[in-house]
Amino acid sequence: MTIIAESIKQMNGYQLHIVNTQKYKTNTIVWKMKAPLNQTDVTNRALLPYVLQSNTATYPTTTKLRTYLDDLYGATLFVDLSKKGEYHIISITLEIANEKFLSDQTPLLRRAFELLSDIITNPNASNHAFHKETVENEKRSLKQKIQSLFDDKMRYSNFRLVEEMCKEEPYSLHVHGNKDEVENITPESLYQYYQKALAEDELDLYVIGDVNEQEAEQYARELLQFNDREPVKARVIQGEQPVEEKEIKEIQEVNQGKLNMGYRTHVVYGDSDYYALQVFNGIFGGFSHSKLFINVREKASLAYYAASRIESHKGLMMVMSGIDTKNYHQAITIIKEQMDAMKQGDFTTQELEQTKAVIRNQLLETIDTSRGLIEVLYHNVVSHSNISLDTWLEEMEKATKEEVMAVANKVHLDTVYFLSGMEAGE
Repeated sequence: MTIIAESIKQMNGYQLHIVNTQKYKTNTIVWKMKAPLNQTDVTNRALLPYVLQSNTATYPTTTKLRTYLDDLYGATLFVDLSKKGEYHIISITLEIANEKFLSDQTPLLRRAFELLSDIITNPNASNHAFHKETVENEKRSLKQKIQSLFDDKMRYSNFRLVEEMCKEEPYSLHVHGNKDEVENITPESLYQYYQKALAEDELDLYVIGDVNEQEAEQYARELLQFNDREPVKARVIQGEQPVEEKEIKEIQEVNQGKLNMGYRTHVVYGDSDYYALQVFNGIFGGFSHSKLFINVREKASLAYYAASRIESHKGLMMVMSGIDTKNYHQAITIIKEQMDAMKQGDFTTQELEQTKAVIRNQLLETIDTSRGLIEVLYHNVVSHSNISLDTWLEEMEKATKEEVMAVANKVHLDTVYFLSGMEAGE
Protein backbone atom coordinates (compact mmCIF):
# COMPACT_ATOMS: atom_id res chain seq x y z
CA MET A 1 0.00 0.00 0.00
CA THR A 2 1.46 3.34 -1.00
CA ILE A 3 0.41 6.04 1.44
CA ILE A 4 1.88 8.95 -0.49
CA ALA A 5 3.20 9.18 -4.04
CA GLU A 6 5.73 12.00 -4.31
CA SER A 7 6.95 13.03 -7.73
CA ILE A 8 10.32 14.85 -7.69
CA LYS A 9 11.62 16.86 -10.64
CA GLN A 10 14.87 18.73 -11.03
CA MET A 11 14.16 22.34 -12.02
CA ASN A 12 16.47 25.31 -12.62
CA GLY A 13 18.37 25.53 -9.34
CA TYR A 14 15.86 23.65 -7.18
CA GLN A 15 13.85 20.47 -6.76
CA LEU A 16 10.10 20.45 -7.31
CA HIS A 17 8.13 17.94 -5.19
CA ILE A 18 4.51 17.33 -6.18
CA VAL A 19 2.10 15.20 -4.18
CA ASN A 20 -1.14 14.89 -6.10
CA THR A 21 -3.79 13.89 -3.59
CA GLN A 22 -7.49 14.48 -2.94
CA LYS A 23 -6.87 14.18 0.81
CA TYR A 24 -6.89 17.95 1.43
CA LYS A 25 -9.46 20.62 0.60
CA THR A 26 -6.79 23.26 -0.07
CA ASN A 27 -3.59 23.37 -2.11
CA THR A 28 -0.40 24.04 -0.18
CA ILE A 29 2.82 25.40 -1.62
CA VAL A 30 5.92 25.49 0.55
CA TRP A 31 9.27 26.98 -0.42
CA LYS A 32 12.21 25.62 1.60
CA MET A 33 15.70 27.10 1.78
CA LYS A 34 18.38 25.08 3.55
CA ALA A 35 21.93 26.13 4.48
CA PRO A 36 24.46 25.04 7.10
CA LEU A 37 24.04 26.81 10.44
CA ASN A 38 26.82 29.28 11.14
CA GLN A 39 27.49 32.16 13.50
CA THR A 40 28.07 34.68 10.68
CA ASP A 41 24.71 34.23 8.94
CA VAL A 42 22.30 32.96 11.58
CA THR A 43 20.77 36.33 12.57
CA ASN A 44 20.49 37.65 8.98
CA ARG A 45 18.86 34.38 8.05
CA ALA A 46 16.42 34.61 10.96
CA LEU A 47 15.33 38.08 9.86
CA LEU A 48 15.12 37.47 6.10
CA PRO A 49 11.85 35.45 5.80
CA TYR A 50 9.94 37.94 7.95
CA VAL A 51 11.07 40.84 5.75
CA LEU A 52 10.11 38.89 2.60
CA GLN A 53 6.60 38.08 3.86
CA SER A 54 5.94 41.66 5.00
CA ASN A 55 5.48 43.10 1.52
CA THR A 56 6.78 42.91 -2.06
CA ALA A 57 7.52 45.35 -4.87
CA THR A 58 4.03 44.67 -6.27
CA TYR A 59 2.34 44.95 -2.85
CA PRO A 60 4.62 47.45 -1.08
CA THR A 61 2.75 47.50 2.24
CA THR A 62 1.67 44.69 4.53
CA THR A 63 -1.94 45.89 4.21
CA LYS A 64 -1.84 45.66 0.40
CA LEU A 65 -0.33 42.19 0.51
CA ARG A 66 -2.83 40.94 3.09
CA THR A 67 -5.74 42.46 1.13
CA TYR A 68 -4.57 40.60 -1.96
CA LEU A 69 -4.46 37.34 0.04
CA ASP A 70 -8.07 37.99 1.11
CA ASP A 71 -8.99 38.50 -2.56
CA LEU A 72 -7.59 35.04 -3.26
CA TYR A 73 -10.46 33.52 -1.27
CA GLY A 74 -8.67 34.01 2.05
CA ALA A 75 -5.31 32.48 1.13
CA THR A 76 -2.84 32.27 4.03
CA LEU A 77 0.85 33.13 3.97
CA PHE A 78 3.34 32.56 6.76
CA VAL A 79 7.02 31.87 7.28
CA ASP A 80 8.89 29.66 9.67
CA LEU A 81 12.46 28.89 10.74
CA SER A 82 13.74 25.57 11.96
CA LYS A 83 16.94 23.79 12.84
CA LYS A 84 17.45 20.27 11.61
CA GLY A 85 20.80 18.84 12.57
CA GLU A 86 23.50 21.26 11.50
CA TYR A 87 21.14 23.03 9.05
CA HIS A 88 19.08 26.23 9.28
CA ILE A 89 15.87 26.03 7.27
CA ILE A 90 13.58 28.81 6.05
CA SER A 91 10.03 27.86 5.03
CA ILE A 92 7.58 30.09 3.19
CA THR A 93 4.08 28.61 3.07
CA LEU A 94 1.08 29.60 0.94
CA GLU A 95 -2.20 27.81 1.45
CA ILE A 96 -4.93 28.48 -1.07
CA ALA A 97 -8.42 27.20 -1.88
CA ASN A 98 -8.68 24.60 -4.62
CA GLU A 99 -10.23 26.31 -7.65
CA LYS A 100 -12.12 23.10 -8.49
CA PHE A 101 -14.49 23.88 -5.64
CA LEU A 102 -15.22 27.46 -6.71
CA SER A 103 -18.10 28.66 -8.82
CA ASP A 104 -15.96 31.13 -10.77
CA GLN A 105 -12.92 29.49 -12.24
CA THR A 106 -10.22 31.88 -10.95
CA PRO A 107 -6.86 30.22 -11.77
CA LEU A 108 -5.92 30.17 -8.08
CA LEU A 109 -2.96 27.80 -8.35
CA ARG A 110 -1.36 30.04 -10.93
CA ARG A 111 -2.05 33.11 -8.75
CA ALA A 112 -0.41 31.35 -5.81
CA PHE A 113 2.72 30.62 -7.88
CA GLU A 114 2.81 34.23 -9.08
CA LEU A 115 2.55 35.51 -5.53
CA LEU A 116 5.22 33.13 -4.24
CA SER A 117 7.51 34.20 -7.08
CA ASP A 118 6.80 37.82 -6.15
CA ILE A 119 7.70 37.22 -2.50
CA ILE A 120 10.91 35.36 -3.28
CA THR A 121 12.24 37.16 -6.35
CA ASN A 122 10.60 40.59 -6.35
CA PRO A 123 10.95 41.95 -2.82
CA ASN A 124 10.26 45.52 -1.73
CA ALA A 125 13.79 46.74 -2.40
CA SER A 126 15.66 49.36 -4.41
CA ASN A 127 19.34 50.18 -4.99
CA HIS A 128 20.41 46.83 -3.53
CA ALA A 129 18.67 47.49 -0.22
CA PHE A 130 15.41 46.31 1.35
CA HIS A 131 12.75 48.85 2.29
CA LYS A 132 14.19 50.55 5.39
CA GLU A 133 11.01 50.79 7.47
CA THR A 134 10.13 47.13 6.83
CA VAL A 135 13.59 46.04 8.00
CA GLU A 136 13.36 48.19 11.15
CA ASN A 137 9.88 46.83 12.00
CA GLU A 138 10.99 43.23 11.55
CA LYS A 139 14.16 43.82 13.57
CA ARG A 140 11.99 44.92 16.49
CA SER A 141 9.80 41.82 16.13
CA LEU A 142 12.84 39.55 15.93
CA LYS A 143 14.26 40.99 19.15
CA GLN A 144 10.91 40.32 20.82
CA LYS A 145 10.93 36.72 19.53
CA ILE A 146 14.41 36.17 20.96
CA GLN A 147 13.41 37.82 24.24
CA SER A 148 10.30 35.63 24.53
CA LEU A 149 12.62 32.60 24.72
CA PHE A 150 14.14 34.01 27.93
CA ASP A 151 10.67 34.62 29.37
CA ASP A 152 9.46 31.07 28.72
CA LYS A 153 11.56 29.04 31.17
CA MET A 154 10.65 25.68 29.63
CA ARG A 155 11.99 26.76 26.22
CA TYR A 156 14.86 28.65 27.80
CA SER A 157 16.12 25.64 29.78
CA ASN A 158 16.01 23.47 26.67
CA PHE A 159 17.95 26.11 24.71
CA ARG A 160 20.54 26.41 27.51
CA LEU A 161 20.98 22.63 27.62
CA VAL A 162 21.69 22.58 23.87
CA GLU A 163 23.99 25.60 24.15
CA GLU A 164 26.08 23.90 26.85
CA MET A 165 25.98 20.43 25.36
CA CYS A 166 26.89 21.47 21.81
CA LYS A 167 29.26 24.32 22.76
CA GLU A 168 31.70 24.06 19.85
CA GLU A 169 29.04 22.94 17.35
CA PRO A 170 26.83 25.02 15.02
CA TYR A 171 23.78 23.30 16.55
CA SER A 172 24.25 25.40 19.69
CA LEU A 173 23.07 28.49 17.77
CA HIS A 174 19.49 29.60 18.34
CA VAL A 175 17.11 29.34 15.39
CA HIS A 176 16.23 33.06 15.71
CA GLY A 177 19.85 34.17 15.89
CA ASN A 178 21.55 36.40 18.39
CA LYS A 179 19.79 39.40 19.95
CA ASP A 180 23.00 41.47 20.10
CA GLU A 181 23.54 41.10 16.35
CA VAL A 182 20.07 42.23 15.25
CA GLU A 183 20.91 45.94 15.60
CA ASN A 184 23.87 45.71 13.21
CA ILE A 185 21.77 44.46 10.30
CA THR A 186 21.12 47.14 7.67
CA PRO A 187 18.73 47.09 4.67
CA GLU A 188 21.89 46.81 2.50
CA SER A 189 23.59 44.00 4.44
CA LEU A 190 20.35 42.00 4.58
CA TYR A 191 19.81 42.41 0.83
CA GLN A 192 23.35 41.20 0.23
CA TYR A 193 22.68 38.14 2.37
CA TYR A 194 19.36 37.53 0.55
CA GLN A 195 21.21 37.33 -2.78
CA LYS A 196 23.81 34.98 -1.31
CA ALA A 197 21.09 32.70 0.09
CA LEU A 198 19.21 32.51 -3.23
CA ALA A 199 22.47 31.72 -5.02
CA GLU A 200 23.84 29.12 -2.59
CA ASP A 201 21.05 27.51 -0.50
CA GLU A 202 19.59 24.12 -1.29
CA LEU A 203 16.12 25.02 -2.59
CA ASP A 204 13.01 22.85 -2.61
CA LEU A 205 9.44 23.59 -3.62
CA TYR A 206 6.55 21.42 -2.40
CA VAL A 207 3.13 21.48 -4.05
CA ILE A 208 0.52 19.38 -2.29
CA GLY A 209 -3.15 18.97 -3.15
CA ASP A 210 -5.59 17.97 -5.85
CA VAL A 211 -3.50 19.58 -8.59
CA ASN A 212 -2.69 18.91 -12.21
CA GLU A 213 1.00 17.92 -12.16
CA GLN A 214 1.81 19.23 -15.64
CA GLU A 215 0.22 22.55 -14.79
CA ALA A 216 2.11 22.89 -11.49
CA GLU A 217 5.38 22.03 -13.23
CA GLN A 218 4.70 24.54 -16.00
CA TYR A 219 4.01 27.36 -13.48
CA ALA A 220 7.15 26.47 -11.54
CA ARG A 221 9.28 26.50 -14.68
CA GLU A 222 7.85 29.76 -15.87
CA LEU A 223 7.81 31.69 -12.59
CA LEU A 224 10.68 30.34 -10.51
CA GLN A 225 14.10 30.01 -12.10
CA PHE A 226 17.44 30.05 -10.31
CA ASN A 227 21.04 29.22 -11.13
CA ASP A 228 22.14 25.65 -10.69
CA ARG A 229 24.23 25.11 -7.61
CA GLU A 230 26.01 22.43 -5.64
CA PRO A 231 24.52 23.10 -2.18
CA VAL A 232 26.99 23.24 0.69
CA LYS A 233 26.68 20.23 2.98
CA ALA A 234 27.00 20.71 6.72
CA ARG A 235 29.62 18.71 8.55
CA VAL A 236 27.82 16.13 10.70
CA ILE A 237 29.09 16.32 14.28
CA GLN A 238 28.02 13.37 16.40
CA GLY A 239 29.87 14.24 19.61
CA GLU A 240 32.35 11.88 21.24
CA GLN A 241 31.70 9.76 24.32
CA PRO A 242 32.40 12.23 27.13
CA VAL A 243 34.85 11.32 29.88
CA GLU A 244 32.29 12.52 32.39
CA GLU A 245 28.84 14.09 32.29
CA LYS A 246 28.67 17.88 32.40
CA GLU A 247 26.49 19.40 35.10
CA ILE A 248 25.29 22.99 34.70
CA LYS A 249 23.23 24.77 37.35
CA GLU A 250 21.63 28.15 36.94
CA ILE A 251 19.56 30.17 39.40
CA GLN A 252 16.78 32.55 38.39
CA GLU A 253 13.46 33.62 39.79
CA VAL A 254 11.45 30.54 38.90
CA ASN A 255 8.75 28.76 40.91
CA GLN A 256 9.49 25.38 39.45
CA GLY A 257 12.89 23.86 38.78
CA LYS A 258 13.58 22.82 35.18
CA LEU A 259 15.71 19.69 34.90
CA ASN A 260 16.86 18.98 31.35
CA MET A 261 19.16 16.11 30.45
CA GLY A 262 20.86 15.80 27.07
CA TYR A 263 21.89 12.44 25.64
CA ARG A 264 23.88 11.57 22.51
CA THR A 265 22.20 8.76 20.57
CA HIS A 266 24.80 8.36 17.77
CA VAL A 267 21.88 7.55 15.46
CA VAL A 268 20.41 9.90 12.86
CA TYR A 269 17.54 9.77 10.35
CA GLY A 270 18.50 7.41 7.53
CA ASP A 271 20.53 5.04 9.75
CA SER A 272 19.31 1.44 9.84
CA ASP A 273 18.66 1.55 13.61
CA TYR A 274 16.80 4.86 13.48
CA TYR A 275 13.44 3.04 13.60
CA ALA A 276 14.45 1.12 16.74
CA LEU A 277 15.55 4.45 18.24
CA GLN A 278 12.06 5.87 17.70
CA VAL A 279 10.52 2.87 19.46
CA PHE A 280 13.10 3.16 22.25
CA ASN A 281 12.24 6.82 22.80
CA GLY A 282 8.52 6.01 22.80
CA ILE A 283 8.89 3.43 25.58
CA PHE A 284 11.40 5.55 27.51
CA GLY A 285 9.81 8.98 27.53
CA GLY A 286 7.96 9.89 24.34
CA PHE A 287 4.37 9.19 25.37
CA SER A 288 1.98 9.15 28.32
CA HIS A 289 2.45 5.39 28.77
CA SER A 290 6.25 5.64 28.84
CA LYS A 291 8.63 4.94 31.73
CA LEU A 292 9.47 8.56 32.52
CA PHE A 293 5.83 9.59 32.69
CA ILE A 294 4.76 6.64 34.81
CA ASN A 295 7.76 6.30 37.14
CA VAL A 296 8.99 9.86 37.57
CA ARG A 297 5.70 11.72 37.39
CA GLU A 298 2.99 9.28 38.45
CA LYS A 299 4.57 6.78 40.88
CA ALA A 300 7.22 8.91 42.57
CA SER A 301 5.31 12.20 42.15
CA LEU A 302 8.64 13.89 41.53
CA ALA A 303 7.85 15.88 38.42
CA TYR A 304 5.11 18.14 37.11
CA TYR A 305 6.01 16.85 33.66
CA ALA A 306 8.63 14.41 32.37
CA ALA A 307 9.18 13.51 28.73
CA SER A 308 11.88 12.83 26.16
CA ARG A 309 12.22 13.71 22.51
CA ILE A 310 14.62 12.88 19.70
CA GLU A 311 16.41 15.33 17.41
CA SER A 312 16.41 13.08 14.34
CA HIS A 313 19.13 14.84 12.33
CA LYS A 314 21.55 15.60 15.14
CA GLY A 315 21.62 12.37 17.11
CA LEU A 316 20.39 13.88 20.36
CA MET A 317 17.73 12.96 22.86
CA MET A 318 16.45 15.52 25.36
CA VAL A 319 14.74 14.70 28.63
CA MET A 320 12.68 17.59 29.98
CA SER A 321 11.11 17.69 33.43
CA GLY A 322 9.71 20.22 35.87
CA ILE A 323 10.57 19.46 39.51
CA ASP A 324 10.85 20.99 42.98
CA THR A 325 14.46 21.94 43.67
CA LYS A 326 14.66 19.63 46.70
CA ASN A 327 13.95 16.63 44.45
CA TYR A 328 16.92 17.29 42.11
CA HIS A 329 19.10 14.27 43.02
CA GLN A 330 16.19 11.89 43.40
CA ALA A 331 14.74 12.87 40.00
CA ILE A 332 18.09 12.33 38.25
CA THR A 333 18.47 8.94 39.95
CA ILE A 334 15.02 7.76 38.82
CA ILE A 335 15.54 9.04 35.25
CA LYS A 336 18.87 7.17 35.07
CA GLU A 337 17.18 4.03 36.42
CA GLN A 338 14.63 4.16 33.57
CA MET A 339 17.50 4.42 31.07
CA ASP A 340 19.23 1.40 32.64
CA ALA A 341 15.96 -0.53 32.48
CA MET A 342 15.79 0.18 28.72
CA LYS A 343 19.39 -0.96 28.22
CA GLN A 344 18.70 -4.20 30.08
CA GLY A 345 15.48 -4.89 28.18
CA ASP A 346 13.28 -4.33 31.20
CA PHE A 347 10.13 -3.65 29.15
CA THR A 348 7.28 -5.88 28.03
CA THR A 349 6.09 -7.01 24.62
CA GLN A 350 2.91 -5.09 25.38
CA GLU A 351 4.89 -1.85 25.91
CA LEU A 352 6.70 -2.53 22.63
CA GLU A 353 3.49 -3.10 20.67
CA GLN A 354 1.60 -0.22 22.32
CA THR A 355 4.46 2.15 21.49
CA LYS A 356 4.55 1.08 17.85
CA ALA A 357 0.79 1.63 17.58
CA VAL A 358 1.09 5.12 19.07
CA ILE A 359 4.00 6.03 16.76
CA ARG A 360 2.02 4.79 13.77
CA ASN A 361 -1.05 6.83 14.76
CA GLN A 362 1.07 9.88 15.44
CA LEU A 363 2.68 9.68 12.01
CA LEU A 364 -0.66 9.17 10.26
CA GLU A 365 -2.07 12.10 12.24
CA THR A 366 0.86 14.30 11.19
CA ILE A 367 0.24 13.61 7.50
CA ASP A 368 -3.45 14.46 7.96
CA THR A 369 -2.36 18.05 7.33
CA SER A 370 -0.50 19.00 4.17
CA ARG A 371 2.09 20.94 6.16
CA GLY A 372 2.72 17.93 8.40
CA LEU A 373 3.18 15.77 5.32
CA ILE A 374 5.74 18.19 3.89
CA GLU A 375 7.72 18.14 7.15
CA VAL A 376 7.80 14.32 7.02
CA LEU A 377 8.88 14.26 3.34
CA TYR A 378 11.50 16.95 3.94
CA HIS A 379 13.45 14.64 6.27
CA ASN A 380 14.79 13.00 3.10
CA VAL A 381 16.18 16.29 1.78
CA VAL A 382 17.94 17.07 5.05
CA SER A 383 19.39 13.60 5.44
CA HIS A 384 20.14 13.06 1.71
CA SER A 385 18.16 9.82 1.90
CA ASN A 386 15.11 8.46 0.15
CA ILE A 387 12.86 6.74 2.67
CA SER A 388 9.19 6.42 1.78
CA LEU A 389 6.49 6.63 4.42
CA ASP A 390 5.64 3.00 3.78
CA THR A 391 9.24 1.95 4.44
CA TRP A 392 9.30 4.08 7.58
CA LEU A 393 6.20 2.38 8.99
CA GLU A 394 7.25 -1.13 7.92
CA GLU A 395 10.73 -0.82 9.45
CA MET A 396 9.36 0.64 12.67
CA GLU A 397 6.84 -2.22 12.96
CA LYS A 398 9.69 -4.74 12.46
CA ALA A 399 11.88 -3.34 15.27
CA THR A 400 12.53 -6.14 17.79
CA LYS A 401 13.14 -6.00 21.54
CA GLU A 402 16.81 -6.87 20.91
CA GLU A 403 17.18 -4.00 18.41
CA VAL A 404 15.59 -1.56 20.87
CA MET A 405 18.01 -2.74 23.59
CA ALA A 406 20.97 -2.44 21.20
CA VAL A 407 20.06 1.12 20.28
CA ALA A 408 19.46 1.97 23.97
CA ASN A 409 23.02 0.87 24.67
CA LYS A 410 24.36 3.40 22.18
CA VAL A 411 22.68 6.25 24.07
CA HIS A 412 24.73 8.04 26.71
CA LEU A 413 24.19 11.01 28.97
CA ASP A 414 26.21 14.06 27.97
CA THR A 415 24.91 17.05 29.96
CA VAL A 416 22.60 17.74 32.89
CA TYR A 417 21.20 21.27 33.07
CA PHE A 418 19.18 22.52 36.04
CA LEU A 419 17.45 25.87 36.30
CA SER A 420 16.20 26.49 39.81
CA GLY A 421 14.80 29.20 42.06
CA MET A 422 16.59 31.11 44.81
CA GLU A 423 15.89 28.54 47.50
CA ALA A 424 18.39 26.08 45.94
CA GLY A 425 20.12 24.54 48.88
CA GLU A 426 22.92 23.14 46.72
